[in-house]
Amino acid sequence: MIADAIARLTGEHVELVEIKTTGDGTTVPVAELGVGVFVNQLREALDREEIDIAVHSYKDLPTAQPEHLVIGVPPREDPRDVLVAAGGRTLADLGPGARIGTGSPRRIAQLNALGRGFECVPIRGNVDTRIARVGADLDGVILAAAGLKRVGREAEVTEYLDPLVMLPAPAQGALAVECRKADMTSALISSKLNDRYSQAAVAAERALLQRLEAGCSAPVAALADIAEGADPGEVDLYLRGAVGSVDGSVTERLSTTATLSDAGGDELAEQAAAAGRSLAEALLDAGAEQLLK
Repeated sequence: MIADAIARLTGEHVELVEIKTTGDGTTVPVAELGVGVFVNQLREALDREEIDIAVHSYKDLPTAQPEHLVIGVPPREDPRDVLVAAGGRTLADLGPGARIGTGSPRRIAQLNALGRGFECVPIRGNVDTRIARVGADLDGVILAAAGLKRVGREAEVTEYLDPLVMLPAPAQGALAVECRKADMTSALISSKLNDRYSQAAVAAERALLQRLEAGCSAPVAALADIAEGADPGEVDLYLRGAVGSVDGSVTERLSTTATLSDAGGDELAEQAAAAGRSLAEALLDAGAEQLLK
């Protein structure tokens, strides 16, 4: 998708370079691998100038950004989680003991918090691998809506999960298009591929994650909605954040609103990030620090 967009904008041929990352080459749960396992090899290829642009799932990126690399955020895909279940069932249709595939501590925490007696089964692999287990050894799997839509399998979704039930991971559904700051490509990405509202929403969510000092595998959830404000030149931000214990026994969930100045992409993103840090502080004051420990 990104290659096609660049080709349309520049008229240049764009070569796709496939890179296998540490995260791709193991079945170990992501929570045990640490941050950056889907990212590091791509950034190393950028540094060696073997590639000019890296395309990441933004939620996989560490919150600390290398100063010599710059990121653009294309328009965000649907950030919600979805259920793919046997027989077209929804979560409400699944009874106690239903086996649901997910290795995400965030999803496990929120499923357990429902108190429905689900059994969460660790699962890894691509979309095809995970869906293939539905109706075999699993009653359903929880996946990101964006992942299914990008590979054309959204017809298999049996339920889009309301964020009130399953708050997404910070930056879920967003892509990070990364290149070297010193290259001419950076101007193309920042001016043509970057969507400032998507960039600001992701900035708010990731700032919350960073202030909580939590990685992409921690049971932290966040979702920002951004829309034009009532007055010209203003943007309304609605940000929700949650931290839960994996067993579902305790969840701290808060939200905040802010009116931002609709400035350029980077300035708007920094205002949104400030709102994210502020909400993180409120979560810490409410007891999230003990949950993260």
